[in-house]
Amino acid sequence: MSHSIEQTVLEALERMKISYQLTQHEAAMTMADLETVDQAIGVSHVKNLFLCNRQQTNFYLLLLRGDQTFRTATVSKQLGVARLSFGSPEHLMKLMQMEPGGISPLGLLFDRDRQVQLLLDRSLQKDPLLCVHPCVNTASVVISRDDFMNIFLRETGHRPKWVDLSAAQQN
Repeated sequence: MSHSIEQTVLEALERMKISYQLTQHEAAMTMADLETVDQAIGVSHVKNLFLCNRQQTNFYLLLLRGDQTFRTATVSKQLGVARLSFGSPEHLMKLMQMEPGGISPLGLLFDRDRQVQLLLDRSLQKDPLLCVHPCVNTASVVISRDDFMNIFLRETGHRPKWVDLSAAQQN
């Protein structure tokens, strides 16, 4: 019997001794689809954007608060990249075994060659909890930001880079 990607992610969290709260829900493709879930669990989902450079040789996973706006120019400038765009579903599947709608930082578990650079907006430093998908859009998990930063990322070998999306409002 084959494991689902969700089972694999949850088993990895358990193996890492990361506590989580799991909520099953209807498929959610947008942040608006998650509003009732967020209200029910009392934690807002993190917005996850899969990005790449123009040549599609460098890949990024940007995490920001769900109510934040994203301007490619702001992040591109901070990274020193000419122009960022959204990564293709094919690259997303190849690098992190996820499909659009289920994008999650927990997919870094499958990026064993560390080809995806994790980007975190500074506003997330204030949030003690993160609500993300377990790589499928029919469930959500709440985990502590500290466990994600100090245990999960250490286990996957990913080093996050902090960016400041509030710089867009200052321009």
